[in-house]
Amino acid sequence: MDRTEASAFDVSRTSFLLRAPVSRSYANFIGRKIFLFLVTMQELGAFALITLGVCARKLRRPVPLIRELICEQIARCGVRLLPMFLFVALALGFLVIGQTVAVLAQVGAIQWLGSIMVVAVVREIGPLLAALLVLARVGTANVVELGTVRALGEVEALEALRIDPVHYLVVPRVVGLMLGTFALTVYLILGAVLSGYIWAFLQDVPIRPGEYFSQLAGALTYPDFALLALKTAAFGFVIAIVTCYHGLARPLPLDAVSNATVRAVAQSIVGCVLLDALFILVYLNV
Repeated sequence: MDRTEASAFDVSRTSFLLRAPVSRSYANFIGRKIFLFLVTMQELGAFALITLGVCARKLRRPVPLIRELICEQIARCGVRLLPMFLFVALALGFLVIGQTVAVLAQVGAIQWLGSIMVVAVVREIGPLLAALLVLARVGTANVVELGTVRALGEVEALEALRIDPVHYLVVPRVVGLMLGTFALTVYLILGAVLSGYIWAFLQDVPIRPGEYFSQLAGALTYPDFALLALKTAAFGFVIAIVTCYHGLARPLPLDAVSNATVRAVAQSIVGCVLLDALFILVYLNV
């Protein structure tokens, strides 16, 4: 068998499982899905370790071009999404905080406002909603861009020029998504808290601004700030790794980029939800 014929059979285990015919047995179908999940986790873990290794070796001495790419990704994942996040913050303040304040005032439990806001907005809804919005706007674009780059042979061109594709294409996106997700989450939470009081004020809820913000400050603890930063950065890392993996790690024809984008979005959502569940256990033990 020559090299051309051998390359035709050079497919990953994930690609083989996706192309394999579906079994009519329900047990075999479930087993195949579980095995596919484990194989995907292994491949994503290997890609994440490769990226972390490149970061550890080269991020301390980045070339000016890599610095510019990192700044561009930070602007793309942060500044350019700020108007959309401000609108979502207004909507979140109306849907969650404004309604919660009104209901608590009706039942005479306004003293629990701070604890409810911290648990609902700061710990859960804010970070997860920010991660999903970043995934929708930036994560999908990563898959399309990197999948097109791989399909057009630009990765091989970079390797021929002795440029590490992971350092040039993946590391700036990982750093940009981690910092951008953290910053946008902070803006989203602050905007939701402020707009929530505005909606509550328009509903004639008897609570003063000083009392409102003192309850929020009293319910927050130092672990909340540390875990919020760690959680949002982890969300950005998961989104960057999954989307870059599906766009770059395997050869893709142009007509397969859309399917890779769908898989990347689904796996990123699953990864963020599982990570959020892990942080819930951490919050319960803090």
